[in-house]
Amino acid sequence: MITEPRNILITGGRAPVALELARLFKAAGHRVYAAESAKYHLCRVSSAVEASFRVPSPRHQPQAYVRRLAALAAELKIDCLIPTCEEIFYIAAGLDYFQGCRVLSAERRVLAGLHHKGEFIAMARSFGLAVPDTELLSSASEWQHAVERAAVNGEQRVYKPAYSRFASQVILPGMKALPPASISAATPWVSQEYIRGTALCTYSVVHEGTVVAHAAYDSRYRTGRSGASVYFEQLEHPGALEWVRRFAGASGFSGQISFDFIEADNGTLYPIECNPRATSGIHLFTPEEGLTDALLNPGRLVQKGELVRPRTSRTAMLTLPMLGCGLKPGPGGLRSWRKAMAGATDVVFRKDDLRPALEQFRVVYSALRTARQHRISLTEALTEDIEWNGEA
Repeated sequence: MITEPRNILITGGRAPVALELARLFKAAGHRVYAAESAKYHLCRVSSAVEASFRVPSPRHQPQAYVRRLAALAAELKIDCLIPTCEEIFYIAAGLDYFQGCRVLSAERRVLAGLHHKGEFIAMARSFGLAVPDTELLSSASEWQHAVERAAVNGEQRVYKPAYSRFASQVILPGMKALPPASISAATPWVSQEYIRGTALCTYSVVHEGTVVAHAAYDSRYRTGRSGASVYFEQLEHPGALEWVRRFAGASGFSGQISFDFIEADNGTLYPIECNPRATSGIHLFTPEEGLTDALLNPGRLVQKGELVRPRTSRTAMLTLPMLGCGLKPGPGGLRSWRKAMAGATDVVFRKDDLRPALEQFRVVYSALRTARQHRISLTEALTEDIEWNGEA
């Protein structure tokens, strides 16, 4: 484990994973700072954070955002800047601004290819991995032809924007597949084979193609039918680890990377999408397990041949949306949902760091106002000012 204190700057402080990282770094003896464009966010009031700074919106003021982060990194003598949400795409476009500060991000062209749901599947296919049949749609006529072809062949397909998050616009089998007004070469969608099976997710830290930290987790409770996971139960899944190792080795990637899979009944793992950033698997690590070491000193773990993994059978949840899942508890019904609720730890609430639990209500209220203003969903409003959809 690292003993020398480092100065860490975390962006995306609104996200529970950012709060989790802040607490992990604090427990490891490091000094943690946060930079966020939102007025209210979880890291702003956490006792794990030395100071929080409000910065311009990465989506609406990308150049001002990167310049402000670079100035903060120099002023605070930051050793490592760790993006957690989609602000990573804006930071990745301005890596040259950060001198003397390690930024945990690949170049934007690399991140873009992983984030794009069509290009990612093509990449996985080129590595010899099994993938669902996926077609890129760039016009209303291509959309119509794809829908008609699926109907003639009796295929079940899923339709979703090539760039999206939280499955907020996914069209599943049984839903009306009308062509979106915005579909174009600049804002394409994908048509993807519907795979029946069990959903699971992974989170990994990779250094030059070698996996140095890894967690797999159950994804049974989500926001909506196919949205973001809100309950995280560690899985021992050797197949998922082997898949990630194959992909990482073939791509040579470095940084945080996460995958959503469907495991078919025959055991085949099918990748659905990739998030080249932090995701909720972070909640499965405790301070003793060394995730911070994997983030700060991955090369050392590679040399030693070590893999950081959760050693405890920890389960975690986002309590507020998890309560909503009780209205439609899915497989296992209310009994399974109540058992999951009773056995999981809330990722925001901590007895020694209470203020973020109260702050989350401010975060939700602010997002509700944004949702009304822009006529978007609450989930979309939570990332309206940081999302990236392939813009230059």
